[in-house]
Amino acid sequence: MNTTAAPTDNGTTAEPNGDVRSDRREHLFSLARQVTGFMPDDEGEALFLAALRAGACFDQATFMEIGAWCGKSTVYIGAAAEETGAVLFSLDHHHGSEENQAGWEHHDGSLVDQESGRIDTLPHWRRTVGEAELESSVIGLVGDSPTVSSRWTTPLAFCFIDGGHGEEPAWADYRGWAPRVVEDGWLAIHDVFPDPADGGRPPFDIWQAAIASGEFVEDGECGSLRILRRL
Repeated sequence: MNTTAAPTDNGTTAEPNGDVRSDRREHLFSLARQVTGFMPDDEGEALFLAALRAGACFDQATFMEIGAWCGKSTVYIGAAAEETGAVLFSLDHHHGSEENQAGWEHHDGSLVDQESGRIDTLPHWRRTVGEAELESSVIGLVGDSPTVSSRWTTPLAFCFIDGGHGEEPAWADYRGWAPRVVEDGWLAIHDVFPDPADGGRPPFDIWQAAIASGEFVEDGECGSLRILRRL
């Protein structure tokens, strides 16, 4: 293997892969910031760092994302997968959660398919992953979360839950996917708001349930993002 430092554009030298990796990471972060979605930039980068730890700790790690929308969080987690040789499976039915439907606060009419009349974020997600050139590290799964989890057998080094925030879908995601996280693996939950005035309760409730189970411990937070590690 050639370990000679490569010349940069200004004539100096840099460690092989170091600057390239840093440039690639910043490029992906820049793309992610432009994608339609609900994740603040600092939370996205915290999500990336958590997934990066998981990918570094497990060989050929498998990541799972529950709820992808247009691919903002997909790019952050996908960047970590690419850097560590992991593979991210991104699961969503792509028709939006309850709060995304017409008449609700987070509805976006530009994401409605004109023929079906339903939200369809899949074309947007595909475009995001394609522009990020992450197809070799990210695989899309289109379907119902409980159905997929009931058939899923691959252990997960990292799992991010950000699907429906209603009582039923949030608990279904937690019960279906938290048990798939391996020992010393990570579980991340988004939109955890201790104050009910700031957001819905189900993500907060499943976060508390994970801690109360004695199977997970807190391992970091950023905004409404909570990171847990399985004992």
